[in-house]
Amino acid sequence: MIRIYNTLSKKKEDFIPLEEGKVRMYVCGPTVYNFIHIGNARPMIVFDTVRRYMEHKGYEVNFVSNFTDVDDKIIKKANEEGVSAEEISRRYIEECKKDMEGMNIMPATTHPLATQEIDGMIDMISSLIEKGYAYAVNGTVYFRTRRFESYGKLSHKNLDDLQAGNRSLLVSGEDEKEDPLDFVLWKPKKEGEPYWVSPWGEGRPGWHIECSVMSRKYLGEQIDIHGGGEDLVFPHHENEIAQSEACSGKTFARYWMHNAFLNIDNRKMSKSLGNFFTVREISEKYDLQILRFFMLNAHYRSPLNFSAELMEASKNALERIQTAVDSLKYSAEHALAEDLTEAETELLKGAEKFETDFDASMDDDFNTADAIAAVFDLVKYANTHTGGDSSRAFARALCGRIQNLCDILGIITEKKEELLDAEVEGLIEERQAARKARDFARADEIRNLLLEKGIVLEDTREGVKWKRA
Repeated sequence: MIRIYNTLSKKKEDFIPLEEGKVRMYVCGPTVYNFIHIGNARPMIVFDTVRRYMEHKGYEVNFVSNFTDVDDKIIKKANEEGVSAEEISRRYIEECKKDMEGMNIMPATTHPLATQEIDGMIDMISSLIEKGYAYAVNGTVYFRTRRFESYGKLSHKNLDDLQAGNRSLLVSGEDEKEDPLDFVLWKPKKEGEPYWVSPWGEGRPGWHIECSVMSRKYLGEQIDIHGGGEDLVFPHHENEIAQSEACSGKTFARYWMHNAFLNIDNRKMSKSLGNFFTVREISEKYDLQILRFFMLNAHYRSPLNFSAELMEASKNALERIQTAVDSLKYSAEHALAEDLTEAETELLKGAEKFETDFDASMDDDFNTADAIAAVFDLVKYANTHTGGDSSRAFARALCGRIQNLCDILGIITEKKEELLDAEVEGLIEERQAARKARDFARADEIRNLLLEKGIVLEDTREGVKWKRA
């Protein structure tokens, strides 16, 4: 039985799906105005792993994760570049998908775009107005927060405390609102911004209504799991609950899962501190499988600290698994005996313990850190019990078991040639230019510098070839 820590109840609960054998899961996706950063990567990796484990347990998972492709930040970027907001969002959706592929994140069952679901948003807002949960003022539509009696049940916040102590959380346009805590469902257009026609005038939806509508359309009025970063608990997910449940009269999501923050060198990531990294920047130095492995080495509800030292440690740890898999493949190819011996049959039975430990860890609120520990126990067991006299069947069986557990975590066990980082590529180009200019001293200097970095260059008729030393 899988147990999930539910933010709603603040405790672990047995997972019982709405429909036997099926999981309906919604995860808030990124706002696409630039390359995704490593903070965006954490929920992507976490909930992709949750999905993979659910599928491993035999569930059919309908996994929906949106792209917010209309937003103030997208419009700002479009205005800076002198292009349309659609061009910006389309560009960065494609870049995001490349990064997701690098992190071995499976495409969602559906990746809806906010701009393609505007009609559904207008319908839901109209329904909320009819039911008395929303009202229009001068082209803006607000949700009556106090009308929804259980508002605050997810974030465990009290409305009166919010009004008294959190003025910064209140949305602008207060003078138009019936209550300062009411939030926006639809806002009128501004000059130079994309807009849609609605019963309340030309404008665009508020951020919160998007996810309620997309979740309802692709998963139904009730879903099993809603996930995202802990920064979304309030107000985004709280507002989603209010909108969805006010509209349907039913419980919106049974289980709410939230991953903790990612810090950089024990400080919050921010551009002003100069410790802001995109996934693309990380990919210039590391295979993104290392980033995935690093993220899964901590429980998703624990704060995670990113540093160069921890990434190097993850790189070395992942290489241990990959080396073990390579070694087992070699043993399987070169084994003299084909079939299992009696002793090997018993050893394979003994190896089942590690798979049991793996499942027990993942059943306990997706404890990937302990699950990876079980993988390492299996790797150690395989290294200890295989050798030149092992049968082909034994080496293959152990190799298959390690690969299967890694696959559940989305970790690729095949070694990849590491990409050159931007600095090394630049040096190779500089060396080519120096050779053309007949500055052979500089060309030799660069060759020696690259050799120090473990890069061996070979000048051929086809051009410069390189390999790692």
